Amino acid sequence: MAVIGAGFGGLGAAVRLRRAGITDFVVLERAGAVGGTWRDNTYPGCACDVPSHLYSFSFAPNPEWPRNFSGQPHIRAYLERVTDTFGLRPHLRFDSEVRAMRWDSRALHWEIDTASGGLTADVVVSATGPLSDPKIPDIPGLAGFPGRVFHSSRWDHGYDLRGKRVAVIGTGASAIQIVPAIHREVDRLTLFQRTPAWVLPRMDRRISAAEHWLHTKVPATSALRRAVLWGVRELQTGSFTKRPDSLRLVERMAVRHMRRAIQDPALRARLTPDYRIGCKRVLLSGDYYPALAQPHVDVVAAGLEEVRGSTLVAADGTEAEADAIIFGTGFHVTDMPIARRVTGAYGTTLAEEWRDGMEALRGTSAAGFPNLLTIIGPNTGLGTSSMILIIEAQVAYLVDYMRQLDVLGGKVALDARPSAVQAWTDRMQERLSRTVWNVGGCDSWYLQGGRNTTVWPGTTAEFRRVTRRVDVTEYRVLRPEREGPGAAPDAVGVGVGAGVGGGSGVGVGVGREAR
Repeated sequence: MAVIGAGFGGLGAAVRLRRAGITDFVVLERAGAVGGTWRDNTYPGCACDVPSHLYSFSFAPNPEWPRNFSGQPHIRAYLERVTDTFGLRPHLRFDSEVRAMRWDSRALHWEIDTASGGLTADVVVSATGPLSDPKIPDIPGLAGFPGRVFHSSRWDHGYDLRGKRVAVIGTGASAIQIVPAIHREVDRLTLFQRTPAWVLPRMDRRISAAEHWLHTKVPATSALRRAVLWGVRELQTGSFTKRPDSLRLVERMAVRHMRRAIQDPALRARLTPDYRIGCKRVLLSGDYYPALAQPHVDVVAAGLEEVRGSTLVAADGTEAEADAIIFGTGFHVTDMPIARRVTGAYGTTLAEEWRDGMEALRGTSAAGFPNLLTIIGPNTGLGTSSMILIIEAQVAYLVDYMRQLDVLGGKVALDARPSAVQAWTDRMQERLSRTVWNVGGCDSWYLQGGRNTTVWPGTTAEFRRVTRRVDVTEYRVLRPEREGPGAAPDAVGVGVGAGVGGGSGVGVGVGREAR
């Protein structure tokens, strides 16, 4: 068995596998250390916008979190401790980026080519994560820029920003942390803003020594703290998924937050969104607006259109000189690079199958890709809570998947039925049609060709419920071919009525279901 990625998803899967008594697996990591996005993102000010006690594994509480919202060094250190505490080091293969992966329909296993060599695996868990491959837009003239250019997730620590003219491109979750962290040392900072973000106060503070003592000596208090944080966010979910208009009150809070720091009416106008709060990711910061109010900081209310030497030209014609360009333009979320490297049972890549939009049964299994499970797959993202909750639900599903393979016995694979995937996808899209992410009036990275293929339209409790057990009737059961060279493996069908939470009739047949 192979797990791809050593971030929260991959490490969480490894821990649950070991706890289930499954030890014959490797974790393939392209870098030289664990941590995933928290290893890669080392930009100034990098921190999580989910409270620390909720942004950690339930099975590995950390009573020593230094702040309500901890920074990147502490989160990465936490993942290193999880790796050691649960004995994951022997399973890790660093510098082993997956270059290609192909399903062998006769042998019923995956053939994997990595930077450190080849291997085969009966089951593969893809935990590469949606925030792993940076996206830099194709800007005319960028190649001729004479200064330094880098993405926020590939920060150039060897470049001194002091006294420089710096352009930050984008106003997402990274940019609102970078701008306050660097504005004091640069000579001039120009922020290119294609779309303004809704920003709420960041209720951050240092966690006291007394709290550390209490959480260490009485672990139940740490669990209670986590439960309260979780419960509040579960209650908020309904406003995002069913009652977007109820978010107007939150918008007024965000406007007041901006008005306290921004006195210039023209700047306020540029920073005020024209869409419902929550349509894009809601950002948290107490120092973003004060930084933008500084006289040496400029906000250009248009995206970067062209680079002419050291002159940056916005879509509205505004020009700015820069010595360095920092892209805070996000990641390949709906077009994950790993999908282009995975070839399934029908000879097509996952990217080809997903060209019209990502879709997977219960956010985990794509039709035509047997024994491949994705952690943080299609429609598993959250706009209101901690992704660790989704990861834990999915790795529980993984463990039950392995149990089902064991129950079936022998050499066996499960391939999600196209009918089951379609039923699940249709249900997701129907529910998403009334959420703020779809009707809030914005264009966000949640959308792919107009469809929301990213966000989960419910609570984390519901997601945990629908991924608690693997329903084998939603899969084709594949066994090795019985005779004939080149023949396809037997597909033992068990029912076809696979709805969301619905029952299924049971039948048995042999053959390949129409795609």
